Order: sequence, then structure tokens, then C-alpha cells
Amino acid sequence: MATASSRKVIAGTADKLALLRSHPLFGQLPAAALDHLGAYMQRRTLPRGTPIFAKGDPGTGLIGVLSGAVKISVPSVDGRDIVLVIMHEGDVFGEIALLDGHPRTADASAMTDCELMSIERRDFLQFVRNQPDLMIKIIEILCARLRRTTQQVQELTFLNLASRLAKALLRLTEEAQASAPARTVAITQREISQIIGRSRESTNKQLRAWAKQGWIHLERGAVTVLQRDKLVEVAAQGSELDSA
Repeated sequence: MATASSRKVIAGTADKLALLRSHPLFGQLPAAALDHLGAYMQRRTLPRGTPIFAKGDPGTGLIGVLSGAVKISVPSVDGRDIVLVIMHEGDVFGEIALLDGHPRTADASAMTDCELMSIERRDFLQFVRNQPDLMIKIIEILCARLRRTTQQVQELTFLNLASRLAKALLRLTEEAQASAPARTVAITQREISQIIGRSRESTNKQLRAWAKQGWIHLERGAVTVLQRDKLVEVAAQGSELDSA
């Protein structure tokens, strides 16, 4: 007869496997492989603002986002954070330190209340040796991140504030309410300024100008894009030289 403790363990295992089956990276693995991976997987829930790891920390494993949003950032020389990317449900991060075993290359923190899964490096590397298709997926993720970083460097170097900001808002709202004309993203103006590498004051000034024109709607901790086509036009315009 199953005890309450054993029933809890069985339920927890079933929950893990359900999460893995629905995850974009792991969902196509054979059932036996999912069972194996589920035995290694750990889940944790974090409130908004909680640090997950810091640049220079040991790279102990791969982390996946089950719900919520995670900010990946690096500190600049003047003490400000520069946001490299925001991870959402279905994304994984920490893959660089996972593969090379070196310290973390950036900070990670919970932008919202989050549920995360993690797999220790020693367990994952042992597992992935028998899953070449999964390793190819990891490589594809690394390549996509490299392409995104290259694009971000180009934007920070050549685009004026308005174009940077328009591109950032379009990216941030791309997956939010994809079928609706108005798209909302939960993010503060300070976090937006960290993404585009400008001051909060100049970012706020441009956002308020667009809000006055009816292109966006601002509220505490969120931005709603009302006229996406207007932002697309701005995103395609001018460089820093144009605005000089």
C-alpha cells in the first residue's frame, strides 16, 4: 500500500515529466530519456528580484524557465547594468558555463515571480553523451545567442535612441498576445533603459512622447504597444549620425 510520502514522490515525478514533455528543448526526447532526465531535474520557485547567479559564480548547471521572466545582464564600468537578453517560458540559459565548466559570464535574476528547472553539469553532460540531437539543439541555441549579441552591439553602436527603443519594444512584445493589435510587456522603464544602453531619463522622455502620440500606453511596470506600425517605421530609421 502506497504511503503519503511515496504518493508525493510519484506525483512530483509525474509533474517533472509533464514539464519536460512540454518544454521546447526537451519535449522531443524519447520517453526513456525523459525518465532519465527527470531524475536529475530540480525545480524551484523564486519571487521577483531574486538573484539566480552572478557573473563569476561557478557554472554548475543548465537552467530552464518554466514560468515567468529572467533577466540576463552584465555590470558596466560605471556601475549600471546592461541587459543582454530576457528569458521567458521555454527558454534555457547557463549553457556556456554548462559546456565549458568556466565561471558564469553574466548575472541572472528573476524579473517576475518565476518557476525554474535546473540540471547539474555533471548529470547533464553524462546524459547528453547519449543524446546527440539534444547537443545539436544546444549548439543552435548558442549560435542564436551569438547572432543576437552581434545585432545588439550593432544597434548600440549605430542606432539613435528612438530606433533602439523602437526595436527593443518590438522584440519585447513580439510574443505577447501575438494575435492582438495591442501587445503588453511587463517591464519597468529602468529595465528598458538598461536594454538600450541609455539613461532612464532619456528613455522616459521618448516613451512619454510616444504615449502622448497614442503609439504606446504606459503604466507602472508595463508598456503596451498600441500602434506597432509606427514603431516599425522608427526602428527602420536613423543612425546616431542622423541625429547629430
